[in-house]
Amino acid sequence: MPWHLDVEAWPAAVAYPAFPDEVASVLRAAAAAGLRVAPQGTGHGAPPLSGRLGEAVLLRTSAMTELRIDPERRIARAGAGVLWGDVVARAGAHGLAARHTTAAGVGVVGTSLGGGLSWYARPGGLQCSALTAVELVLADGTFVRATDDSDADLMWAARGGGGGFGVVTALEFDLLPVSSAYAGMLAWSWAEGDRVLRAWRSWTETLPEAFTTVARLFRTPDEPWLPADVRGRRLVVIDGALIGEVDEGARLLEPLRALKPEIDTFDVVPPSSMADMHLDPEAPAAVYANSVLLDDLPESGIDALVAAAGADADSPLLFVEIRHLGGALSRPAQRPGVLDRITGDFLVLGVGLADGVGLSSVRDETNRVMRALQRWDSGASYLLMADGEVDERRGWSSAAAQRLEAVRAAADPDGLFIPPRPRT
Repeated sequence: MPWHLDVEAWPAAVAYPAFPDEVASVLRAAAAAGLRVAPQGTGHGAPPLSGRLGEAVLLRTSAMTELRIDPERRIARAGAGVLWGDVVARAGAHGLAARHTTAAGVGVVGTSLGGGLSWYARPGGLQCSALTAVELVLADGTFVRATDDSDADLMWAARGGGGGFGVVTALEFDLLPVSSAYAGMLAWSWAEGDRVLRAWRSWTETLPEAFTTVARLFRTPDEPWLPADVRGRRLVVIDGALIGEVDEGARLLEPLRALKPEIDTFDVVPPSSMADMHLDPEAPAAVYANSVLLDDLPESGIDALVAAAGADADSPLLFVEIRHLGGALSRPAQRPGVLDRITGDFLVLGVGLADGVGLSSVRDETNRVMRALQRWDSGASYLLMADGEVDERRGWSSAAAQRLEAVRAAADPDGLFIPPRPRT
């Protein structure tokens, strides 16, 4: 079973290799048996693979748990089974931070290959742009270590291409020198959603790039993994992190604190404390998520979102969040890659739990909320946050998509690997 418990994969076979030579053996055996191969770490990206594995080997990489931190070079090396929570803890012990996701239980390789948004996104860019080396096994069983100086096409494809060109066994990537951050959460009653979101949207226009924030309409479940003061409540939440200018944090937050939040946890904290700050569920769950990238979010966009998912909408979704993008995310990365920036100023993500209501109901509701914002859709997609039927070519520029297709064909001429999502 993948992390997404609503997905029933039913592959022809499952393999758990721990080393590159074992991966090569699996690939050769699959090819000889006339089967295709789908690499998978935690299974957070499993929904687009649903129904596509009946004649395939599901190659689980969870046994590849090598993790090394080089504090002098500020480089991390992570095997394909490593989770972000482990990297955050190990790097934080050296005063370093990774561009990790907001959920500690997500795999490093999957998010790195697909992009990677973090609490450091506006100043630090995408995680995929931090990659300096990728080790993988190609369809013919050949082991390759790709860098910008060797097998550069594969290195380029690994930076945001999502996969489909080999089985990645390990990655190496830059770390950020972060000894502390001004980070935390502000929360109000759900009924304050319209007022708080309008204020937050206006406030983001004045923020330095060092501050990355997310606003959410959050129906918190009554679960023990949540803090007692938020458990089982309906809240509007703003969380985020300021790095490099932590002394300015309190001053920058004054306009939001003037709205008198019920909960205020912002403080100077070590980066190791930020892995669980977003309160994302870590245990496997039956969930559905979809997202839309917006060119802008004017007051009419806030109105549309609150009408679709706010207090009066009685939406069953777990949360709808707005991620403030821009900064380094909007500029070409220094290292070339399929995904070297994100087209859009905001990303809206809707997530629902299928327990009790059914997957189809959650999917329909999530898609309905996303359609309410269609007027401001940038036309691009952030594929890591789209469980629905999204043509993967929306994830990149047309030129990058064509080049990625060529790289995949060269590395896998017989189509052994199943791409992370189908083309529609």
